[in-house]
Amino acid sequence: MAQPKQRWDPERYARTARFVADHGAPVLDLLAPAPGERILDLGCGDGVLSEKLAASGAIVVAVDASAEQIESARARGLDARVVGGEKLDFETEFDAVFSNAALHWMKDAKAVIDGVWRALKPGGRFVGEMGGAGNVALVRRALHRALESRGLDPQSRDPWFFPDETEYRGLLEARGFTVNSIALFERPTPIPGPMEDWLDTFAETFVLALPENERDSAKAEVSKGLQAELCDEAGHWTIDYVRLRFSALKPTDTSGRWA
Repeated sequence: MAQPKQRWDPERYARTARFVADHGAPVLDLLAPAPGERILDLGCGDGVLSEKLAASGAIVVAVDASAEQIESARARGLDARVVGGEKLDFETEFDAVFSNAALHWMKDAKAVIDGVWRALKPGGRFVGEMGGAGNVALVRRALHRALESRGLDPQSRDPWFFPDETEYRGLLEARGFTVNSIALFERPTPIPGPMEDWLDTFAETFVLALPENERDSAKAEVSKGLQAELCDEAGHWTIDYVRLRFSALKPTDTSGRWA
């Protein structure tokens, strides 16, 4: 049986997840886009950061697997295309590939990195930030327990890939990239509403695995179990985010091969 897929509703995303783009400024700074550069925004979402890239004078192509998010990105006047990150089909046409808070949704990291390599010109750079090892660990554990207690396999519904520095550096270097910097760091992140909103937006594959009449009770159970650790006395939630930020270069000698 096919597993439920994560859906990206642009209205819901704008209402509950705008903090994702708000935290993207340091990654943009690391990229340091220049006027006239061709930049691929990989996993662009609704195009908020793509729009900032374009405002720098760069020529931006924005891609995402969600047709709904791409529609929102196009409404911003962007060159936005429905392309999954594991199926990039560009050939040596970009000066840089940029990605914020998207790579951890692409479980075939080798295919993603290979596609990025092909998309970049020699000397091009790959700059991104993603969920890293330990990201949302408390929430993830609570979701797994909720499914297990209902006789479901949580691992098959888990959509995330959260590597540490060693693993991701190894994947980049095996393809031939030179890693200029890579760092794993904790970034506890306040969210604008209740835990249930976060679960609806980011953990939909877990929620949709449940019978419809059990979803609200399961979300309430997860929320209650996390309240002592992630919610303050005023009812404000802060999620246990851990991020992996990196900058890598495709050398001008492009003879890199998988190890």
